[in-house]
Amino acid sequence: MFGNDADFLLSLHHTHSAELRAEAAADRLARSLPRRSVRGWLGRRHQVARTDDVRR
Repeated sequence: MFGNDADFLLSLHHTHSAELRAEAAADRLARSLPRRSVRGWLGRRHQVARTDDVRR
């Protein structure tokens, strides 16, 4: 597959640099997305429905 050590090292370098570029792109995407918040789309906090608490 590889003719000599130089071809192997060059292939290894290209593979590693491609992995680093993909990781950097994933980090940029994660930073560009808004953080998930506890609030709903109207800005109110979600109320947890309690089924055992019955009002009379």
